[in-house]
Amino acid sequence: MSESAYVDHPMLAEGVIEARQYQLQLAAAAREDHTLVCLPTGLGKTTVSLLVTAYRLADDAGGKSLLLAPTKPLVEQHAAFYREALRIPDDEIVVFTGETRPDDRAEMWNDARVVVATPQVVENDLVGGRIGLEEVVHCTFDECHRATGDYAYTYIAERYHADALNPLVTAMSASPGGNEEDIQTVCENLGVRNVEVMTEDDADVGEHTYDTDVQWERIELPEQVIEVRDAINEVIEDRLEKLRELGVTRVSSPDVSQKDLNKIRAKLQELIDNDQSEGYQGMSVHAEVMKLRRAVELVETQSVESVRRYFERQRNAARSSGASKASQRLVSEPKVKEAMRKADDFDGLHPKFRRARMLLAETLGIEEGERVIVFTESRDTAEALTDFLGEHFDTQRFVGQGDADGSDGMTQKEQRETLDRFRSGEFEVLVSTSVAEEGLDVPEVDLVLFFEPVPTAIRSVQRKGRTGRQTEGKVVVLMAEDTRDEAYFWISQRREQEMEDELRELKGVADDLEGDLGESQRALDDYGDEEADASDDDASEAATAATSADAQPAEADGGSAAAGGDGQAGLTDFDAPDPDDVEEGEDEEGVAARADSGDEEAVEVVVDQRELDSNIARDLSKRDGVETRLETLSVGDYVLSDRVAVERKSHADFLDTLLGGDRSIFEQAKDLTRHYTRPVLLLEGDGDLYAERNVHPNAIRATLASLAVDWGISVVQTRGEDDTAEMIQTIAEREQTDNDREVSAHGEKAAKTLGEQQEYVVSSIADIGPVTARSLLEAFGTVEAVMTAREDDLTEADGVGQVTAERIREVVGSDYQPDA
Repeated sequence: MSESAYVDHPMLAEGVIEARQYQLQLAAAAREDHTLVCLPTGLGKTTVSLLVTAYRLADDAGGKSLLLAPTKPLVEQHAAFYREALRIPDDEIVVFTGETRPDDRAEMWNDARVVVATPQVVENDLVGGRIGLEEVVHCTFDECHRATGDYAYTYIAERYHADALNPLVTAMSASPGGNEEDIQTVCENLGVRNVEVMTEDDADVGEHTYDTDVQWERIELPEQVIEVRDAINEVIEDRLEKLRELGVTRVSSPDVSQKDLNKIRAKLQELIDNDQSEGYQGMSVHAEVMKLRRAVELVETQSVESVRRYFERQRNAARSSGASKASQRLVSEPKVKEAMRKADDFDGLHPKFRRARMLLAETLGIEEGERVIVFTESRDTAEALTDFLGEHFDTQRFVGQGDADGSDGMTQKEQRETLDRFRSGEFEVLVSTSVAEEGLDVPEVDLVLFFEPVPTAIRSVQRKGRTGRQTEGKVVVLMAEDTRDEAYFWISQRREQEMEDELRELKGVADDLEGDLGESQRALDDYGDEEADASDDDASEAATAATSADAQPAEADGGSAAAGGDGQAGLTDFDAPDPDDVEEGEDEEGVAARADSGDEEAVEVVVDQRELDSNIARDLSKRDGVETRLETLSVGDYVLSDRVAVERKSHADFLDTLLGGDRSIFEQAKDLTRHYTRPVLLLEGDGDLYAERNVHPNAIRATLASLAVDWGISVVQTRGEDDTAEMIQTIAEREQTDNDREVSAHGEKAAKTLGEQQEYVVSSIADIGPVTARSLLEAFGTVEAVMTAREDDLTEADGVGQVTAERIREVVGSDYQPDA
């Protein structure tokens, strides 16, 4: 391909980004406003975002770009692409995942120009005050359909719009939602006002796609497999009958839906909340039903081998200490034992295995194909398929890192190496669980084989996107007759059609949707900008000016999209501009824009890591005048000064401590008062504390009286999480601003025991925390022995890994560096 067919821009490496018209058009629109980019899988959504990043970084020499992706492999892939495509030193394009130490991330953030990260890590760093978004000039949310509920994308987007001096959001997905309402929710959660949709019907896109042939094949189950299934279903019927006797359901069919099971669980929870023992009994039976349904699904739709492995894990769980009664009853049930025996006696193959082998032989042999991906929902099936297909084809598995059932996973390095070898043609069949669905740059394949239907349109679209990008592709979905596969088939068909229709409709009504979003998101312009109306007017004028041949593109803080009727506005800006112009822009605007606003000093709130399960820490971190810091606290949930620590308990949590469900409230009171002179207990809930459980009111009153009088703890009621956050901020301001107290996560009280002082000294090394400090002291005996221990010896202590050991030795053994 000639050089003229590549994008020419001072921030882009030469000959890397192919000049596809639809990508340039989308990038031009995304540069002008916060934009949702909808583009079929495999057609370069990331390239669109990279083009916008190149423009923004060229225009602001001191700015940063942040790209968020939901999985570690996807983060690594994006980082590799950015390093290849951008004229930025590799060490200034950094990766943030949970494997990167928090302190290292804080340091890396300062020097980076591009950060590619998982959202959970960025959320934690924002709440902990380790990073700031002020200088981020472009934030990309990949696979943005995840931006619902409490997912980290929602919080990060809100912080970004509030904190960044010159924000621009690009949201990307091949399947943003099942209907217009879902898509609008995603847009509102991310602060998106412009929607750009392209489908394979568009001529420019169609030039880069080929037809994908989707075939559905029904598979008949053998009699032996049906016998295993029926034996399990009889047990399900028996357990449902027990739940009927409790009055929580009328359902008795083993085909009970998940929706009905959720309703049953909700009714059982009501019984538990009313302190009725039947609720606990029913929950145990309900747990059995869930386990049995999983076994039925495995034997019907996956393989007999997968249900064998599942039953074996259940047996092991029942033998372990602390095993649940549900697990113990399950493996001792005669009919379950019969099903397990039938599964063990079955020496044949699930017919899906044979059909999969036949399809691979046709694709790789007769049709002379080169690569195939097989998707399955079960890791056990992935392993069994890899073994089986490996007898006939060069096959490798691709699974995630963790597994609740104990199956072996793959490290991030193993995942990366496996994909690299698949791309280079070192093997021909990749057997994958859902980890390869979302956005991973899996190479073009000749066949995508679904071992079972996928019941959601989003996941089905993601998987089909693996084929049909360079040549004509084929997708085959295997479906076991008269099983859940058939139900998923119809659900998938309906949802995929709804999504296709919705995307086409969305394309037609994008302007109307943008208008609705504009009405609902005017507050975006109010984040730190008291002249929002004026900026809207300025941006409108700039967008109009951008239609002229000599105009520079409008700044991204404006309101409307500037892509004109033919979608070409601003495309020529990707031709090489004069570098001197870029530098002048920084001199005149960039430096001034980042000037310190001189706000008054904020109060600090130290938050225990475990409190991230609530929304309080996120709420506090978004407030003006509050800085949050994350630590693993040994005492309390929030520290507000050297004398005030706060223990937060919901009504249910508080009552649990009285009923033996948690560490005694008086043990916690002892710890609080030992370290802090003014401890506070926040009791959170808008209901009647005395009526929530079957606990005598006098017992509750006596506990509260003892906490206040005997222990000197202030007991404060709050109505909910919002009220709790308000109270925490109020106390922090009173302590730090009015009383000029400093914050100390260890408290102010000096009357510590010798053991506590020793734990304090060790826990201060490299922020290892109190639990690890106790482990080290138990292992080495003295503080001196901990300080002089070799790195290899340190790792022998419980909870101390290689990274922690290295950090301890670095702190203890390094020369003093006062400015480090």
